Amino acid sequence: MRKAVVFDLDGTLSDSIASMKYCGDRALAAFGYGPFTEQQYKYFVGDGAANLVRRALAAGGDTELAHFQEAFALYREIFRENCMYKVRPYEGIPELLSGLKDRNVKIAVLSNKPHAETVNVIETLFGKGYFDYIQGQIEGLPIKPSPQGVFRILDALGLAGDEILYLGDTATDMKTGKGAGAFTLGALWGFRDRAELTEGGADALVEHPLQVLDFL
Repeated sequence: MRKAVVFDLDGTLSDSIASMKYCGDRALAAFGYGPFTEQQYKYFVGDGAANLVRRALAAGGDTELAHFQEAFALYREIFRENCMYKVRPYEGIPELLSGLKDRNVKIAVLSNKPHAETVNVIETLFGKGYFDYIQGQIEGLPIKPSPQGVFRILDALGLAGDEILYLGDTATDMKTGKGAGAFTLGALWGFRDRAELTEGGADALVEHPLQVLDFL
C-alpha cells in the first residue's frame, strides 16, 4: 500500500480557472490585451505565474514580451488579493481526502503557484493543518516539471518515490511525478485532456477523484 499522495493544486484539487482569468484579464487589460477565454487560460496555466503572463501576452500580440515585467508585477499584486476568487474543490475531492486519511495515507500538495497563495488556497478550502505538507513556488526551488519539489516532500515525510502516488492534470505533472519515481495518475476532470496526459507519461488515468483509492 502506498503511504502518501502528492497532489497538484490548480485543475486537480481546486477548480480555480475563474480566479486565473479574473486576475489575468485585469492585469493584461492595463496594457491593452484581452480578455481571454477560460479555455485559453487552461493552457496559459500550469508552469508558474510568470509563464502564464508570458503566454497571455504572446496570445494578445506582444510576442516580444515588451510588457512582461510590468504585467507580471501587476498580475502578482492582483493575484495576492484575489487568489480565492470563485475557487472551489472539485466534486469528490473532499471525499477522496477523507478516504485517504481514514487509510492513514498522508496527503501533500506541490504547486507552481507562489507558496503564500498555495497555502492560502489549501487552508481556506480544507482547513489549517489538514494537509501533511504544502509546497508552492519559492525562490531556489525549481518549478515543475523538475522533481525537486517532490523530493522535498519525500524528505519531509520520510518516504521514497515508489511509496507515493502523484496526481495531476497536465503533462508537466506527469513528468514531475515520473522524475521522482512515483506512480502517476492523470486527473481527467482538470484543465487538460486525455491525450496530453497519456503523452506526458501517465501510468493511469482517473475520471473521478474517488478512483484514486483503487491505486493505493
